[in-house]
Amino acid sequence: MPAVSGLGHVGIHVNDLMAQRDFYSRVMGLKIADEDLENRGMVFFSADPESEHHEFVIVKGRTAPEDTILINQISFKVDTLAELKEFYDVFRAEKVRIDRTVSHGNAFGMYARDPEGNTIEVYYKTGFPVPQPYAEPVDFDLAEEELLASAKALIPA
Repeated sequence: MPAVSGLGHVGIHVNDLMAQRDFYSRVMGLKIADEDLENRGMVFFSADPESEHHEFVIVKGRTAPEDTILINQISFKVDTLAELKEFYDVFRAEKVRIDRTVSHGNAFGMYARDPEGNTIEVYYKTGFPVPQPYAEPVDFDLAEEELLASAKALIPA
């Protein structure tokens, strides 16, 4: 039986193409790989366009009412805990709605909302083999060493 080798990219419909374009490029730091703003109303984003043309696409034309929940979450990983903490500071400075910051043991995550209310997660993988599901609130103002020690303590004996 055939099997997929991984997730290639995700595309979502948006109401305000330019506001979402600004958020995902300026605030989230994704690079715009290509776009057609006038005709098709599409923006292709990539964390690394040289290795993957796009991982995320926004397209104008969302037709659901504003309060309709369409997406559970869109998750973006970072390479270091320091970067996750930087996003925490950036989100606070940009007045991005942060719903929660958690330790999953095997990762630290921050759940927030993009300009149209879609849930996004920015997360850092700790590499600790903590059984899932697990989620406890965590304070990203704590030192990295303290955060990592708390996650490491969750590894089953």
